[in-house]
Amino acid sequence: MTTDNNLLPLFDVLFDDEELDTVDSNASESTLNPSDKIAPVDQSHLSPTVYLGTGGYSDTDMLGTLYPTGTKKTDFLAEYAKQYGAVEVNSTFYAPIGQKAFAGMLRKSDAKVRFAVKLHQDFTHARTGSPEHALAFIEALKPIIEADCLAPLLLQFPHGFDRTQAHRLYLAQLVGWFSDYPLAIEFRHASWHVPQVIDSFRAQGLIWCSVDYPKVQGLPPSRFILTQSEASSGTRTGYLRMHGNNLQWWEAMSASDRHDYRYTVEEMQGWAQAIANQRQHFDELYVFFQNSVNAHAYYNIAMLREALGKFELEVI
Repeated sequence: MTTDNNLLPLFDVLFDDEELDTVDSNASESTLNPSDKIAPVDQSHLSPTVYLGTGGYSDTDMLGTLYPTGTKKTDFLAEYAKQYGAVEVNSTFYAPIGQKAFAGMLRKSDAKVRFAVKLHQDFTHARTGSPEHALAFIEALKPIIEADCLAPLLLQFPHGFDRTQAHRLYLAQLVGWFSDYPLAIEFRHASWHVPQVIDSFRAQGLIWCSVDYPKVQGLPPSRFILTQSEASSGTRTGYLRMHGNNLQWWEAMSASDRHDYRYTVEEMQGWAQAIANQRQHFDELYVFFQNSVNAHAYYNIAMLREALGKFELEVI
């Protein structure tokens, strides 16, 4: 953990409105719109791994599909571990979880699942976090860290977190608090989706959280961006969150309503192509579906797994 002020210039602390051009599809070789058609190249010597999973594992809508009918909630994770190799823990966003709870997750999953953990809302929404809070958060993760089952930590900032000088300063400090761990960051405000921010991610070895958003006004375009290079990280990691394409995103009354969307086979094939086209830029890729409502995620993961299999990628 560090609070080194050398981090600050990498986030362009001196705000300049003239720099706020949005990223286009040609801004980087690792930037890709999933609908783009790029001719595949010979990459048989590469063997990156794609981890598939869901945002959380406690949705009872998955009963009868992922979880056999009658499965107790206390047994959900054990069943989950039979199907998927990673899970995004979202409950940590709402309330702290202690070491005992994480040790229980490790035991129930038989240490076969990697856990991406979403940081508490105090760090991203209230922005009242501190180095001491960060240390306490990491300390709770000790069981999964020691078992080598920690996937990236996730910072998901709200739409109102725009690219101001104050927000850049805060973000630079926050990154310093968690600098010893892989950190994926999701920005919902379009002002962050600019080349200089992506460049700063590459310079620091941070993970750009790519997201498939609904195609509605007010949300950034869906892009697949990879920012870790061999020079910055021993393992080049990508992170992709699948939110679906529910066009009633802003009108939805709950997160479940927002994610009430099932991707088509064609959409999953498009994302598989996008991932395969970028396979030379990652060693591990985590793909988490947020649309577990009505078991949409169960069916979509199966679609994506099948589509990725055609590209001879290792899928867990």
